[in-house]
Amino acid sequence: MNKLTKVGCSALCSSLAAISAANAGDITVTGGVDMTWSNVDNETVGNPIGIGSNLTFKGSGELDNGWKFDLAIANKNGNTYSSSNVNLDMGMLGQLNFDQGDSGSGIAAIDDKMPTAWEETWGAGLSTGIKTVVGAGGAMNIMYTTPKVLGITITATKAWDMATTDTADKGYGGATGTNFKEAYDLTVNINPSFGTEVLSGLNIYAGGHDKQTTKNSLADDHYYEGIAGVTYDIGPISLGAARSGHIMGNTQTATNVTHYTGAMYGVAFNINDDLSVSYGFSTSRKAGYVNGSVSMPAEANRRIEVESYQIAYTIGGASLRLAEIKGDNLFFSSTNDKDATILSVGLAF
Repeated sequence: MNKLTKVGCSALCSSLAAISAANAGDITVTGGVDMTWSNVDNETVGNPIGIGSNLTFKGSGELDNGWKFDLAIANKNGNTYSSSNVNLDMGMLGQLNFDQGDSGSGIAAIDDKMPTAWEETWGAGLSTGIKTVVGAGGAMNIMYTTPKVLGITITATKAWDMATTDTADKGYGGATGTNFKEAYDLTVNINPSFGTEVLSGLNIYAGGHDKQTTKNSLADDHYYEGIAGVTYDIGPISLGAARSGHIMGNTQTATNVTHYTGAMYGVAFNINDDLSVSYGFSTSRKAGYVNGSVSMPAEANRRIEVESYQIAYTIGGASLRLAEIKGDNLFFSSTNDKDATILSVGLAF
């Protein structure tokens, strides 16, 4: 981590003047690079080597009343601006987060909490078509997080227009002709340890999403997403399982899917502080059609299944990761089965 300089956050101070004056804060930059080698069966791979670079700028400060604020700006591959978010920690009043739509808020933050040595089962380098929940986190949003009470934390998120991301100051977005308008998320995380050591690693979570859709000019129609799961850490072993669902809203087309269901589970084992292994499984399934009389396709054209074995080893600032991925019926096609081997080297600074 390289500390750049101390700055006086005058712009933020002026905008929060009604609350309190701000003290000078710090800004830091962290980064890293990931280099991968990929081999995918049943697919022509010309160049198997890829490089991803990431930079994150972080600023922090404190108001005179003790409230703390943080700014994070992400620059991803090719030093391309990705998004930014501002978090205001109000102590016992909870936290407010202003996000430009980087899928880190609302139910997007719990889309896949399965334990893993490296990446999500569906995100380790093989395109799968697995449907994950996104919710209001995929657009400009504001999220409120309650203080943790009796091991329970609740978040409430609102996005005013689901087609709007990365809006600059003095700007606004909307009326873009998208099928979706405003959206709401609600999540809960529970750590019911009851003061016992054996339950200290237990976490139960759930979340729901509702957004208004204007498909076929039906402004009162809605699209829903939901997820619920549990993770449990006991010693060097981490376990997890979750179920998810999508209700697509009105489509008025007999062959359109009305809802999807999903499931995932995983287990990870930390052999020591540097070496870990994991196994993960994810599935998505088309579960219904608008017209109930439409013949359902064969199961192989309705269900995606992906599993991944992973191993990761850390040496100081370097990480070596290997993932073996097996995907069946990818993108809901019975003729699209693929196996992949992904080798990754990550360097952090």
